[in-house]
Amino acid sequence: MEDTEESTQYTTDPKDLLHMREAINQANLSIAIPTAYCVGAVLTSKDGAVLSTGFSRELPGNTHAEECALTKVSGDPTAARGGTMYTTMEPCSLRLSGNRPCVERILEAGIARVVMGVREPPNFVQCNGVDLLREKGVKVCVVPGVEEDCLKPNRHVL
Repeated sequence: MEDTEESTQYTTDPKDLLHMREAINQANLSIAIPTAYCVGAVLTSKDGAVLSTGFSRELPGNTHAEECALTKVSGDPTAARGGTMYTTMEPCSLRLSGNRPCVERILEAGIARVVMGVREPPNFVQCNGVDLLREKGVKVCVVPGVEEDCLKPNRHVL
């Protein structure tokens, strides 16, 4: 389902833009492969402190950016509770690899807010991550004006 102007929630908070810029930097660290996107993520605590970062395929096992960021704080499963996940692309709701989708991981971690750059393009799967997160009470916002920078590391598949 495509967001309409009325349903899209935007954020212009300077802190959100700052963390999104770091997520974009993380996405640019991803090694491009023909069957996946290059995504970056920044995970903050409920107080706004950066807990971890991640990028696509950073860790072994065909890992996604959000998955990497969450894995890095797995020693304290409550660290992300109430926090914010910044991600350059909509968290996945389905993975062709059979791995757990990032939406499930975000919900399990108790993340209260997801701030993203762009919706996932339909090249590989039909993603409905935003809808699933909102249905479970997670606030989802888009940072306006970063779409081109979020998609740039993905020109190999777009």
